[in-house]
Amino acid sequence: MKKVFIKGPITPEFIADSIAKHQTKHNIGAHNIFLGQVRADKIKDKTVAAIDFTCYEDMANPILEAIREKTFKTFNLTCMHIYHSLGEIKAGEICFFVFVSAKHSKEVYDATEYLVNIVKKKVPLFGKEIFEDDSHQWKVNQ
Repeated sequence: MKKVFIKGPITPEFIADSIAKHQTKHNIGAHNIFLGQVRADKIKDKTVAAIDFTCYEDMANPILEAIREKTFKTFNLTCMHIYHSLGEIKAGEICFFVFVSAKHSKEVYDATEYLVNIVKKKVPLFGKEIFEDDSHQWKVNQ
């Protein structure tokens, strides 16, 4: 399985490079990208400055492999890539990158929505919200 977890933010250069690598694949007619960005939420009069993401990779990787297999069986995709940041990601930085490709657009829209929701629901990824005053709390996924 391809590496999913990346230390630090997912950079615009990484995203652009991922897109550029697909230009040689002439059987693709559609791509769809989801980018998850850390928000500067206000919670009880405090502003989120960053999220520190942690993951138990030995547990997460088999789950991600099962998600990958089911997604390829369910949707007629050509390519699928999932990346998630680990470590401290500042507000405004990208922490989650889903990139799917197929012959037709309907497949990529449906697959992207499925992947974003199932990864958030099933993968043991945890985020600690770090506030501007350096206090913190565990994030609750919504």
